[in-house]
Amino acid sequence: MSSRLGEILVKERLIDADQLKKALEFQHQSGGRLGTCLMKLGFITDDEITEVLSRQYGVPSINLKYYDVDPTVIKLIPQDTAVRYQIVPLSRVGSTLTIAMTDPTNVFAMDDIKFMTGFNVEPVVASESSINEAIAKFYGDVESVEELSKVMKDLNADDGADLELEAEEQEMDLAALEKAAEQAPIIKLVNLVLTDAVKRGASDIHIEPYDRELRVRFRIDGILQTVMAPPLKLRDAIASRVKIMAKLDISEKRLPQDGRIMIKYRKEGKIKELDFRVSTAPTLFGEKIVMRLLDKENLRLDMTKLGFEPESLAKYERAILRPYGMVLVTGPTGSGKTNTLYSSVARLNTPETNIMTAEDPVEFQIAGINQVQMKDQIGLNFASALRAFLRQDPNIILVGEIRDFETAEIAVKAALTGHLVLSTLHTNDAPSTISRLMNMGIEPFLVATSVNLICAQRLVRKICANCKEPLELPQQALLDAGFGAEEAKKTTIYHGKGCGVCNKSGYKGRVGLYEVMEINDELRELILVGASALELKKKALESAMITLRRSGLIKAALGLTTLEEVLRETIL
Repeated sequence: MSSRLGEILVKERLIDADQLKKALEFQHQSGGRLGTCLMKLGFITDDEITEVLSRQYGVPSINLKYYDVDPTVIKLIPQDTAVRYQIVPLSRVGSTLTIAMTDPTNVFAMDDIKFMTGFNVEPVVASESSINEAIAKFYGDVESVEELSKVMKDLNADDGADLELEAEEQEMDLAALEKAAEQAPIIKLVNLVLTDAVKRGASDIHIEPYDRELRVRFRIDGILQTVMAPPLKLRDAIASRVKIMAKLDISEKRLPQDGRIMIKYRKEGKIKELDFRVSTAPTLFGEKIVMRLLDKENLRLDMTKLGFEPESLAKYERAILRPYGMVLVTGPTGSGKTNTLYSSVARLNTPETNIMTAEDPVEFQIAGINQVQMKDQIGLNFASALRAFLRQDPNIILVGEIRDFETAEIAVKAALTGHLVLSTLHTNDAPSTISRLMNMGIEPFLVATSVNLICAQRLVRKICANCKEPLELPQQALLDAGFGAEEAKKTTIYHGKGCGVCNKSGYKGRVGLYEVMEINDELRELILVGASALELKKKALESAMITLRRSGLIKAALGLTTLEEVLRETIL
C-alpha cells in the first residue's frame, strides 16, 4: 500500500519523486505509515491524502471531526481491533455497518470485522490522524491507545510459537506455560489491561475464552463493555500470567481458584496501592478470569453521600445507633451492600467500641476494626467465626453474609444478647427478607424480636453532569413509571446526550437506591402471625417506607439518573 500510495501521489502531482524518496528513507528510519511520514516532513496534508484515496478507490471520504458517531455502534468493535486495523465504526443501517478506514484496500480487516460482527461492511476513507483521535476519544485516552497499539505490534511480530499451546493437549507443559507467561509482550498486555481498567474507573475485569475468540470486558458503572479481543493463541499465556501475579497454582486448570494481586502505580505524583481480587473458573474453552478492583479511594464512608433519602437515612442511623439488635442490608451482587456496611461501621468506630467483622473476603482494611478473613478449607466459616466473636467481648459484629441456618441462628442469638449485628442477605426487597429468614428455619418470634431494620438497595448510573439535558417524555410514560398525576405534570426528566467526559454513554458514576423498612410494633405483630411479604410491604408503606422504585423516581426527578435506569433496576 505504501509504494502504491507514493506512486498515486506522484501521479497526481501532489509530491515529486524526490520528496517520495526522502519520505521512504524517513519511513525506513522511524517507521510508521508513508502518509504520516509525508505529513511529518510537511510535503502533503492529511486531507489531500484522504481525497486522493477516495478518488482512486471510489470510496467516499469523511472528516471525523464533524461526524457524530453512534455510541452503540462503537461497542460492536473492540479497542484492540480498532487500533490494529486503524478503523472506527460509524453507523449501522439494517445489516450494513459503515466503518471509517485509513486503508480501504485492507480486505483482511473488512473480512475480520464482518466475521466478528455478523454485518456487511461498507468502508469510507478518513485521515490517519482523525482516526487516531476518534479511537482515543471513543475507546480511551491517547496513551492507552498508543500503548495497546505497540503491544499488539509486538505480539503480531512474535511468531507465537512459544505462546501457542494445543487446545487438545491433555497434559499441560508447566515449563512452557511459565515461559509463555513471562514473555515481555504478555507481561505488557496484562499490565495494560490492569492499568486501563483503573484509568476507566472499572469495577471488574472479565477475561473470557470462547471457541473462536478471547474477550476482555470491563464493568464500568455497572455495565459490561468489551474493550479488546486478544489473539486466541494467547489464552493460556494470559491466564498463567494473571495466576502467577495472584500467586495461584498455574498447573491447576480444572478447579476454581481465588487470589489477590497488589499493584502500585503513580497518580498525580503520588504512589497508590490497588488490590485486585482474582477468581478463576474452568469453562468449556479454558479458564475464565474475573478480577475485582478494590480501590480505597472509591470507598465512600460518609453515609450522607451514598444516596439515602433524608427520612430513610434518619431511620437507618437510628437503627445502627441502638445498643443491640440486627440490621440487614440486602440486594444482589454488586449493589453496594459492602460499601453501606463499611460506612455503618465507620460511623460507629470509636475508641470505646469493640467492632469485629467476619468477611469473605476482607475487601478493605479499616483502622480500629478487627477484621477476620474466612477460610473454609480449615473450617473457619461465618458460623465458627461468630461463635468465637461472642467470646471476644464485642459491641458490634459484622457478618459478611448470612448464607445458612447455622449462621442465621447464631446472629439472631447475638442480636438478642446485647450485641449490634450487621449483615447482608441476597433478597429482592426489604419485606421478602423476613420470609427468607423464616425459610432458613428461624422462628417468627426470634425474627420479630431481633431485627431492627432491613435496607434493600440497588445501584443505578448517574447522568453525566457535562452533557445533561432535559428529555421530552409523554405524560403517560411518567404515570406508568409510578409518578402521581399532579407530580407527572411538574416533573422534568433528564438524560445524558453523550460527550467525551462520559465516553459517549451519557452516564458517569453511580448512586444508590434505598428501601429502608424499620421494624415497628405493628410489623412485629404481623411477623409473629407469619404474614406474607406482600402484607408486610403494605403495612410498611402505611408507615411511610420509601420503596426502591420510589427512591429511583425521586432521583430521576432530581436529575441524578434516567427513568430508563430506574425501570431497569426496580419494579412497581
